[in-house]
Amino acid sequence: MTSISINKIDTVPVYRREIEFVERKGTGHPDYIADAIAEAASVGLSKYYREKYGVILHHNVDKVLVVGGQARPEFGGGEVIRPIRIIIAGRVTMTVELEHNGRREVDIVPVEEIIVTSAKRWIQQNFRYLDPDNHVIIECALGSGSVDLVSLFKKGLRKIPPANDTSLGVGIAPLTPTERLVYGVERLLNSREFKEKLPAAGEDVKVMAFRKGNKVLLTVACALISRHVKDKDEYLNYKEEIKRSIEDFASKAVPELDVEVHVNTADDPDHGIFYLTITGTSAECGDDGCTGRGNRVRGLITPMRPMSMEAAAGKNPVSHIGKLYNILANIIADRIYEQVRDVEEVHVYLLSQIGRPINEPLSVGVDLITPRQEITGEMRNEIESIVREELDKVTRLTDLIVSEKLSIPLF
Repeated sequence: MTSISINKIDTVPVYRREIEFVERKGTGHPDYIADAIAEAASVGLSKYYREKYGVILHHNVDKVLVVGGQARPEFGGGEVIRPIRIIIAGRVTMTVELEHNGRREVDIVPVEEIIVTSAKRWIQQNFRYLDPDNHVIIECALGSGSVDLVSLFKKGLRKIPPANDTSLGVGIAPLTPTERLVYGVERLLNSREFKEKLPAAGEDVKVMAFRKGNKVLLTVACALISRHVKDKDEYLNYKEEIKRSIEDFASKAVPELDVEVHVNTADDPDHGIFYLTITGTSAECGDDGCTGRGNRVRGLITPMRPMSMEAAAGKNPVSHIGKLYNILANIIADRIYEQVRDVEEVHVYLLSQIGRPINEPLSVGVDLITPRQEITGEMRNEIESIVREELDKVTRLTDLIVSEKLSIPLF
């Protein structure tokens, strides 16, 4: 039986502290690209395995490196000189032993084709001007795995798979106003509606917030698309339009905060320095990316909160708790905050032990910030009930991930 420890922590909630720092890397950031392609590769493999063999076979493709290319953007156009390289590494099941008409046969899984196709599809769906055939080279560096499917089915597939790693998942709730602001600004700038309104806005967006009291200094980097910018004056006008759009969003989304917005602060117009790109990402001009260096599962980088450093993207969705427990911990945290009275802030920790069933973590820790003098028996019962209910349903996450109804980051 999993032990559940519920503790009251005597600290000030993040939203009431004097200062706060929050970051989000957007769709076109090289680190985001690495995470997203790792996840796309895992989903592509999972779908193929399930459709062909009736079961998701072992794989982890959670080591992706984005190697920056070289480009020469200029007002009105430019050219990509050297393409971006994306290297996808991991270990996957490449051969499957089957039985056909009483004979044993070995099936070769087209893993590289699946992974490359999945990666290109993600690029096509998320970029307007990054051509996966001409601007990107995708390489696979995969370790080989195999499985005897006949023996696997004879043994019987375990209803609850065992954890294939010893790791920690962390969840937090609720988001602070600053966190909601940072998340919302990136989603605004990368929304279809905003791109239609301002086609010059690229996909490579990074948002950093520094809050002191109720004042937030928001630093935003947003690549502009060179073909849509004819000269310096138009660039500066677009930059001002982006700034005004963010200010308008902030005034409605977080009216309690006084937000000061700065956009593309490295620009130096007098010396011809502008954040111009041809493809919409800084990866075209030397910026690199790597799985696990971007947003946490919650969708943000929150150094003032508990976080797991696990790279969740690309891990298999069946038994790798480096993925499952980070998702589940946030689901549990949300439910506790929404359903248990007098919870001001909650942190959830799920610790696995390799080999234990994934619905039986070695330990669960729940830390509460509450105005109550102590945690009541009623609160403990409600929290334990939520934790056990969600653990019992952990296997549902696999289907949600593979069907792309649930993605990383969570929202």
